[in-house]
Amino acid sequence: MQLSQRARRILFAVVTEYIETGAPVGSRTLSKRHGLDLSAASIRNVLSDLDEAGYLFQPHTSAGRIPTDRALRLFIDRLMEVKTVTPEERASLRSQVADIYASSADPLGDSGKLLAQLSGNAGVVARASRGRSLQQLRFMPTRPGQLLAVLIFQDGSVENRFVSIEGAVSESELTRIHNLLSDVIEGRTLGEIRELFARRLADDRIAYDALKRKAFDLAHRALAGVSERSEVRIEGQRKLLDMPEYGDVERLKKLVVALEEREEIIGLLDRTLAAGAVTVFVGRETGGELGDGQLSLVVAPYAENGQFAGALGVLGPTRMDYAKVMSLVDAAAAAVTDAVSGTRR
Repeated sequence: MQLSQRARRILFAVVTEYIETGAPVGSRTLSKRHGLDLSAASIRNVLSDLDEAGYLFQPHTSAGRIPTDRALRLFIDRLMEVKTVTPEERASLRSQVADIYASSADPLGDSGKLLAQLSGNAGVVARASRGRSLQQLRFMPTRPGQLLAVLIFQDGSVENRFVSIEGAVSESELTRIHNLLSDVIEGRTLGEIRELFARRLADDRIAYDALKRKAFDLAHRALAGVSERSEVRIEGQRKLLDMPEYGDVERLKKLVVALEEREEIIGLLDRTLAAGAVTVFVGRETGGELGDGQLSLVVAPYAENGQFAGALGVLGPTRMDYAKVMSLVDAAAAAVTDAVSGTRR
């Protein structure tokens, strides 16, 4: 459904109101508070259309509307404007982060606390372990459209991943893929390999070499979600527990479970490497398991002397202030990059 300008204005108003209050939004509230210059009846008609299109839903028939993940994604990508961090705020953040990394015995934890304090949500900071090295990667056909990737690490551990493929791959082609990957994988850490594959896949020249592209694409997907056994800290969890949407006992239980799912969170943090910029996971985009789709994560990678070193972000309810949080996370990632690299600006 292509949304009209009127529908976009009303959807923007609904999401903005919901982010501010956390309560279902009705036509009367929109008419009074958002200067839409439309009658309540006209607003109700548009709300009904947005409901049918999957952008809104009603918890019950007498309630107002709540934006769906689809609405929040459209809001983030197309409708909102990211709030700019002022030069003064950026300088203050850089100074605070520099002090943490210069003097703190727990820089990850203290950085997370700073993010929680500034965002009003939970702060998440992870440092990737660069010591886990891959020795071998092999693919085995299992059934049409699928390969089993076998990852053998230098510490002797083995992990398996299923990778979907289009069409068939012959034994001779797999042999050439294995030989090609062996030349670039052995002895490198997961972080180094991911960076290498991301660079190779972005290289236009690879488009003209079908075998190399297939090899790097298969390997890149096989490594997706493989933990580098990162160290991760989540701070400010109490801020989430005190939010009104978690007053319900069942929702509170799901939140507590989500905060214990460190591997889920590490997997999401790892996915920011290929993006190389601020990434937003809304509700069930996190995989659906994190807080039963009631949480969002805004995250960005940081580097040390030009090499991926970890990621940081803000974990909060789906109604978090994305415009503010995205700019904060971006500035914080730059500040941590400067601090761990010893850069002064």
